[in-house]
Amino acid sequence: MTADVSQANGTHSPYARLFSLSGTRAFCFSAAVARLPISMMSLGIVLALNHLYDNWTIAGTMSAAYVFALSCVTPLYARLFDRFGQARVGRVALAVQVVAMLAFAFGALMLVPIPLLFVLAIVMGLTQFSFGALVRTRWAYALRRVDDGQLLLNTAYAMEAAIDEVVFILGPILAAWLATSVHPVSQLFVPTLACGIGGAIFFSLKSTQPDALVERVEVASAEPGEAHNNREQADQFTVRQLKGTAKPKSALLYGGVLPLLVVFLVFNMSFTSFDVSITATMKAMGLETFLGVQLAMFAVGSCIGAVIFGSRQLKGSHWAHMVMFLCLLTVGFVGFRLTMDNLIALGVVEILAGLCVSPLFTTGNLIVKDLVPAESLTEGLSWVSTASTVGTSIGSSVAGIVLDAANPHIGMMLPWAFTLAAVPLALIGWSLARRQR
Repeated sequence: MTADVSQANGTHSPYARLFSLSGTRAFCFSAAVARLPISMMSLGIVLALNHLYDNWTIAGTMSAAYVFALSCVTPLYARLFDRFGQARVGRVALAVQVVAMLAFAFGALMLVPIPLLFVLAIVMGLTQFSFGALVRTRWAYALRRVDDGQLLLNTAYAMEAAIDEVVFILGPILAAWLATSVHPVSQLFVPTLACGIGGAIFFSLKSTQPDALVERVEVASAEPGEAHNNREQADQFTVRQLKGTAKPKSALLYGGVLPLLVVFLVFNMSFTSFDVSITATMKAMGLETFLGVQLAMFAVGSCIGAVIFGSRQLKGSHWAHMVMFLCLLTVGFVGFRLTMDNLIALGVVEILAGLCVSPLFTTGNLIVKDLVPAESLTEGLSWVSTASTVGTSIGSSVAGIVLDAANPHIGMMLPWAFTLAAVPLALIGWSLARRQR
């Protein structure tokens, strides 16, 4: 059923082959550092606001406003990256992002009025873009002419999913430690610093940067002697180019993309509904101190699953793989409900169920890579992140309503219900994608 990616390439592991390519180590690790805010800033806002203003409602609402603003603009930035290039857009966008993050952090530190801090949080969210989508686009570009490039892309995307899990394991722990042991606002400054340093390095690596649509147009239309000069000027972002360059087709208009986004929105509701339900469960047990460890078990399983999935290549359709992983994850969530009163048994089931999570996200990204052409790939990958973010926001809200009306045992039924609901949606998406093809 599976084939070892490294069989046709000697004894070298696929991960070793990835990092043997020129420039891949630098853009992979710099992007990993730059992604630290995605796991720290939302929690950092809650921790800072609750400590400084002693108000959980304001803290939670402000964090939600930040996440909502972020999810709205991420695909828009991605279209600019696809159209004009990562370095050309990224250096300007990164500078604006860091300034906005610093403004919010200093605003919280100086205890500015709550309405002003809300504005700063929303502005900060509106400056965020997805480094995960950018680095996955670079992997697709770096592997486009490599032997067994499609197999290695599976490995690269699985590895990026593992990096995401590591970020989400370490980020909340670091944020909580900084807020309680260093300063209540320090957890806002550290991710800002990581984003600035990692992002600056990432955008300075031009040798691995994918060609932008505007660069392809300029080079294709130039005289032979002018093509090199056009590439030398590729980083000069001008209003003339913004107005004059043909816009690429939106990633949403390609067949199969919208059904995939619906699938991601629905099944991502399961993760935060589990987080909220297990939080209520452990609070009722008087074991809130161990909540971070309990949640980490799920992420550990996902990280292991990413490493295993990246070293193997499943045969057949990516859509078929998605349906399979959704079914397995549904079974795992049923196990959560059955073992929720025994936290040790629950931890074991979390690790086992987590094995399906990263492969599920990786498969979704590979589907986007199949459906969307290179000039819209960053946008397509960003829409997947946006759908996931919206899904997690809805899931936490629904879980909160259910917990207020019932109890944690009812709340723990939501994860498997949401994931099961995504299965027929994935089957519909698979059917539509096959007809489109």
